[in-house]
Amino acid sequence: MTDAPASRRVSLRAKFWGLALVVPALVLGVWLAVPLLRRETPLIDAIAYSAGTPQAAGLVGFRDVTVTTPDGQRLDAWWAPPPAPGRGVVLLLHGNPGTIVHTAGPLADLQHAGLGAMAIDYRGFGRSTGRPSERGLRIDARAAFDWLRRAAPRSKIAVFGESLGTYPAVALASERPVAGVLLNAPFASLRRLWMIRGLPSDRWLTIDPFDSRALIGRIDAPLLILEGSADDIVPLGEAERLFAAARPPKRMIIVQGAGHMAAYRGAAQAQALAALVRWTGGVDAGR
Repeated sequence: MTDAPASRRVSLRAKFWGLALVVPALVLGVWLAVPLLRRETPLIDAIAYSAGTPQAAGLVGFRDVTVTTPDGQRLDAWWAPPPAPGRGVVLLLHGNPGTIVHTAGPLADLQHAGLGAMAIDYRGFGRSTGRPSERGLRIDARAAFDWLRRAAPRSKIAVFGESLGTYPAVALASERPVAGVLLNAPFASLRRLWMIRGLPSDRWLTIDPFDSRALIGRIDAPLLILEGSADDIVPLGEAERLFAAARPPKRMIIVQGAGHMAAYRGAAQAQALAALVRWTGGVDAGR
């Protein structure tokens, strides 16, 4: 005969251990799935704090403006119009981590070169609202470009991306009629880059790919890539892969001994600024 109470005890123990195994697995699965479903990118180290003012950063002629995105986010931005109607404008998209405070040097360079200039803080950076993601950064870059077209309707607009900002710069140039694209320390794919750097697979599988290489072939504007041979953040090979996938006209400048983002700060700066002036030199935006 079967001992009913004993059988029930065995059944209860089996259910208990089954739940003990299943529940943690479900929790882990949800924890891993949420970033994929929400398309969040935990590796973007957004800095959220009061970004200060252009004047406090030593800039003259710049003012704080707000760019509102189509999905309702408010982006903090610094803007200086071109010195004369029809002179060129450059949209500067900064790296990570950082805010528009860290763009004061390049913004001053652009202004001294006779260009209008704007830098934005992506959603979740500085005083901008929202949370960063691949899709969000693309929306932010488009919103800034469209703002500039309204603010300077006779100006050609080039885009200048650094490090993380090279992805939204490439994406923007594939979607809007930019006059030229300057990329400093770009990556071909953020997911691939983190794989190369040995990031655990359970993390890189959950991040957005930020695949610039998949988009750059759609760009018909002139392209200039800057990279340092001693970049220990983004290997030189990433820039080379991106350059190979781009259509002409294109040029790449490798500065020997320069580290991450230091190619622009060094020997290539004059050539980069000259390219931006040349690309945006016309009076009629025309595209």
